[in-house]
Amino acid sequence: MGSRAGSSKVVGVQPTREDPAIAALSESVGGPAGRYGGRHPWWTPLRVLLLITAITFAAGMVQKSGCFKETWSGNESRYVQMCYSDLPYLYTGRGFAELAWPYSDDEQTRARYDVMEYPVGISYWAYGAAWVTHWLAGSPPLDPRYEAAPNELWGMPGIQHEVRLFVVVNAVGFAALALLTCWLLVRTRPSRPWDVATFAAAPTLLFTGLINWDMLAVACVAGALYTWSRGRPGWTGILIGLGIAAKLYPLYLLGGLLILCWRRRAWSEFGTAVLGAAATWALVNAPAYVSDPDAWKVFWSFNSDRAGDLGSVWLLLSQSLDVTITVHTINAWSWAIFGGWCLGVLLVGLLARRTPTLAELGFLIVAGFLLVNKVYSPQYVLWLLPLAVLARPRWRDQFIWQGCELFYFAAVWWYLGNFLRAPGGDAPFYWAAIVVRMVGELYLVAVIVRSLLSRRAPDVLHPDPGVSHAERQVRAINRS
Repeated sequence: MGSRAGSSKVVGVQPTREDPAIAALSESVGGPAGRYGGRHPWWTPLRVLLLITAITFAAGMVQKSGCFKETWSGNESRYVQMCYSDLPYLYTGRGFAELAWPYSDDEQTRARYDVMEYPVGISYWAYGAAWVTHWLAGSPPLDPRYEAAPNELWGMPGIQHEVRLFVVVNAVGFAALALLTCWLLVRTRPSRPWDVATFAAAPTLLFTGLINWDMLAVACVAGALYTWSRGRPGWTGILIGLGIAAKLYPLYLLGGLLILCWRRRAWSEFGTAVLGAAATWALVNAPAYVSDPDAWKVFWSFNSDRAGDLGSVWLLLSQSLDVTITVHTINAWSWAIFGGWCLGVLLVGLLARRTPTLAELGFLIVAGFLLVNKVYSPQYVLWLLPLAVLARPRWRDQFIWQGCELFYFAAVWWYLGNFLRAPGGDAPFYWAAIVVRMVGELYLVAVIVRSLLSRRAPDVLHPDPGVSHAERQVRAINRS
């Protein structure tokens, strides 16, 4: 077991001794950790990483302060300060100011408000946050709001205070999810806790964590990675099902599980995970479907009917070539290309020189989906973040990828604020930002594929696949 600081050798993986980028950066503070460096008796790697995560997320809240002061009412603050969020607008735009059930079949409610265009998990969370907001605001009377037109709610007394409160309630919940995600990622690979620093200190987490409700699915994905590393396929399926109920993309982790189980002929584990995911997803969706099947279907029809939107290769092609690409064409080609991409990941996974990790395969599949998806909102980088952290925990690679994502993050707000329009209405700088973002994702895809197909010895970034989970547990305990 561990001993007092200053009297024990440093054990486990030391980033300043293993990662060239961190080793170079450490020269400004004394250089890499020495062989006999001690450990603090209380500040364990996990506690340090949780603190860094808390600081990063708190900084993200501060980054939104300009919009918070103005209740997200001015374009200058939203786009110049890059502090936009969907949360405040949906509080009044989807009936939460009246505590309307998102899947209500009440005719008056449906006439006043659009149905939430997100999966049910997000709708449930937002509805619960609205109840907490009303309670913290002193349970204001709702009758005057029922009598007003929806577009008049924003200017009614107390509404803007509630909007800000609604954002705060969600932000506190997202911060808790970020801390949970950090904990799960550390426990997924206990022999390399410092790899998770690329999540805890991620600038992409800071800037995009409060744009939408994506942290719900992110935490579920981290939970699925953790339970799979513990040999619990049933719980892995349950967490994937919960993630699918919040965002569609956790579904693609099942593709990674298929490859892993195929390699080991562990078909019962794959069946258990699929059954757990399907049953959980159906159970979570049941209340919404029973309430109003038509309202429940809105998420699916909305995504099927939308054209090429922000950040997508389809918007880039449409605008740069000045052509109209129909929704049907985009649907057909995007799914066809993604299907081919998945076949490629299958071949890579089966031909890999070492056993891939679920994070590696999950990253490859989700990245392929995002490259051809009909929209790329800035917060979608969060979908890849926990997967990337475990799949390629090299700081240089993370700097390159997240740098490309941040370039796109800035460009999309300047584009929406009409600051990037060239004479004639074109936006070549924004088109370039889309390309940069895609190149960053393809770069990380390439280094992961190279790691899997390399003829060299198994990658030191990943646990020895020949070592059992129980043995890794014992080793981790002895290092603690």
